[in-house]
Amino acid sequence: MAFDRENTYRRLDEADTMQREKEVGQVAASISEKMQTTKKSGGRIIQSVDRAVDLLEALSRQDGEVSLNEISSLVGLNLSTCHHLLSTLMRRGYVQQVPRTKMYFLGNKIMELAQARTRQIDLIRLATPVLRRLKDESGETTILSAIQGHELTELATLDSEQMVKVGGGMIGKSNAAHATAGGKAIMAWLPEGEIAAIIGEKGMKQFTAKTITSLSDLLNELALVRRHGYAIDDEEFETGVLCVAAAIRNHSGGVIASIGCTLPKIRASEERLLIIKDQVKRAAKTLSQELGSPSQL
Repeated sequence: MAFDRENTYRRLDEADTMQREKEVGQVAASISEKMQTTKKSGGRIIQSVDRAVDLLEALSRQDGEVSLNEISSLVGLNLSTCHHLLSTLMRRGYVQQVPRTKMYFLGNKIMELAQARTRQIDLIRLATPVLRRLKDESGETTILSAIQGHELTELATLDSEQMVKVGGGMIGKSNAAHATAGGKAIMAWLPEGEIAAIIGEKGMKQFTAKTITSLSDLLNELALVRRHGYAIDDEEFETGVLCVAAAIRNHSGGVIASIGCTLPKIRASEERLLIIKDQVKRAAKTLSQELGSPSQL
């Protein structure tokens, strides 16, 4: 039986749909307004931020504390600018100063960022057995995805062992959160402002004839994802390929990633998709519980 998106999602009854469309229209208007603000600054380098990063990178390359004069020389900025930037970074904990010598060095906040990155690596470590189990159960390629900054990123992929399969890989996907199950599974739980920032920067590129390119249609789709607990990409990123994904939550209940299956459309019968949908949701729930999530997915 051919895949029927409406039956799979069990779409809402007519009255509920009309109410949701009204709400989507209001949200779309709000997001569109926020997107205009995002687009105005999109692609423009913020000089002060750029210079602050230069300072941090310069300090990271030194073996010990560095004087203001040395930092000024290293980054090619005047003393006054360096002093103001360093003072700001000190207030935020990214730079520290030896009181007696007035020499500068990296602050403890940098360690917090490094530890956060370590936690991301721990996510991959924790997810790998779950990805493998999902691959074995479904027989299909499994993917762990996240939205980092405004870009969709595949953190880990385990390819199917079947002769006809869909391989993982991020080629062309960084701006495809709206067109992939993994991206939609995460976006469904983001605040309006974050959705606006992603769409404002990355746009809604049409990859296939089925790609969602309307903001209101995307918001309708994300509402269905929240309602049913999983997202579907029905040839929206690549013709002949279908994906199912569900959100992964951390200890605070926040969505941090998604886990999913991708398979050739020729194997995506309605009956098989129902099985894979349950397998994906179960995998997401298992991984969320391992991360200490209080939410029941």
